[in-house]
Amino acid sequence: MKRTLLGFSLLCAGSALFFASCSKNKTYGVSEKTGWNYNDSRLGGFEVVNYAGQQTGPGLVPVEGGTFIMGQTEDDITFQRNNSPRRVTVPSFYMDETEVANVHYREYLYWLRRAYGSDYPELIARETPDSTVWRKAMAYNEPLVNYYFRHAAYDYYPVVGVNWYQANKYAKWRSDRVNEMLLIKAGKLKKNVNQVNEDVYNTEAYISDQYLGSAGNARKRDLDPSGADRRNDAYSDGTLLPNYRLPTEAEWEYAALGSISKNPRPANNRRRGEEALTDRPGYPWGDPRSTRAQARTETQGQFLANYKRGRGDYMGSPGGLNDDAAPTARIDWYPPNAYGLYNMAGNVNEWVLDVYRPTSHQEVDEFRPFVGNEYYKNVYEEDLTLTEKDEWGELVKVPIDSTDWKPRYNADYTSHDARSYRDGSGDSTGYNGFFYDYGKTTLVNDDARVIKGGSWNDGAYWLSPGTRRYMNAHHGSMTVGFRCVMDRLGSQNFGTKNTAQFGKQRRNKKI
Repeated sequence: MKRTLLGFSLLCAGSALFFASCSKNKTYGVSEKTGWNYNDSRLGGFEVVNYAGQQTGPGLVPVEGGTFIMGQTEDDITFQRNNSPRRVTVPSFYMDETEVANVHYREYLYWLRRAYGSDYPELIARETPDSTVWRKAMAYNEPLVNYYFRHAAYDYYPVVGVNWYQANKYAKWRSDRVNEMLLIKAGKLKKNVNQVNEDVYNTEAYISDQYLGSAGNARKRDLDPSGADRRNDAYSDGTLLPNYRLPTEAEWEYAALGSISKNPRPANNRRRGEEALTDRPGYPWGDPRSTRAQARTETQGQFLANYKRGRGDYMGSPGGLNDDAAPTARIDWYPPNAYGLYNMAGNVNEWVLDVYRPTSHQEVDEFRPFVGNEYYKNVYEEDLTLTEKDEWGELVKVPIDSTDWKPRYNADYTSHDARSYRDGSGDSTGYNGFFYDYGKTTLVNDDARVIKGGSWNDGAYWLSPGTRRYMNAHHGSMTVGFRCVMDRLGSQNFGTKNTAQFGKQRRNKKI
């Protein structure tokens, strides 16, 4: 009997120890490399979250990446030879479903006016689109000058007259507003609609503890036993999203092609997809033969994009308008492509991130190709603390210098400005005639940025995603708008099942 009671007692003790151990693992999580508890203030307080994956930001749709032939595969009728085909790979990313519309950009200006208008009115003037881009010496476009950007009738038409720098500023502002709202909804930041000047929320300032805002006790509990009682969120907490930005030329072209529509058996929740494409799409809607709907339905023959069919023909005949737009159309007026993206051909050209070079496709990397890198760093005081943020609430940044790149031993990282990388010089070319001479022999310089997609004022040739042109980054146009993208972090698969390549994913102990 005593043996039975002793055995039962040992069993109970073992069970209690087992369940206590399981309970502790669920509460804290344990490092599989050191054996120390995560999220345990008694053991240093190193924090690790049970991250569910990146959420899709407002206005975005997922674009699964892959390899494709970037460049012009159609006839080069302009004989510019500035887009030779090359196989490259683009990682997965998110892209705006539509072009940025007038109402979206007016929201930006409204916010700037409330935040900076009293002390910095020049800032609002600098970010306002140029409505005079509609003026033509031999055309009456004053109604568009006066009303296109301002009137409610054009709310959901693409904003134009925005230069490359303004588009980038909008993307940065949008990033901060989205992350600010995510923190508010998560209860980690209190709402403040009256922030002005240096008190404006900025994500970089926030994660650097230079923005406290109206956080109060909504800030995250700090598990560091030697730290403060509360702290701001960090990227490692998984709440904040990456920045919105302009797409690279490769990302834009890849998304416009919508090649996933040519996969005979794409992946779904039950099976892995085929690594095969039947052919290359000629236009975003897939059919390379026509710019009209081919299906034998009531939509047969309708235009699939807003473009100029021929000289003087911008919208067709009365009673049967072909593209039903003069000049631009609504941002959601035509069918989307296979990724769910609207107006990737026609309506307005779109700014991309790249600096234009006619031979860049022969020189860029095969993975994430891009021309135009510029590198900056935060400014620190002598005691290695961050310099106080500026009058607009942003961290102070300066170009990197030799103290940053010399210790790195990276041949591709030897300057803060890589826009002219591999352009050569007078000494290396051996003939100055090959050197870019802006304003005399060429309009190409470091402010020449690529535009893609064609517009309401272009023929069908420019609707092909492989074509490319450029504009000065400081100029706006009545035919150029933009849309934003966001990087996809972590897994490249947007599927609902988070599995490894050959079965169940190996995960750390549950947190």
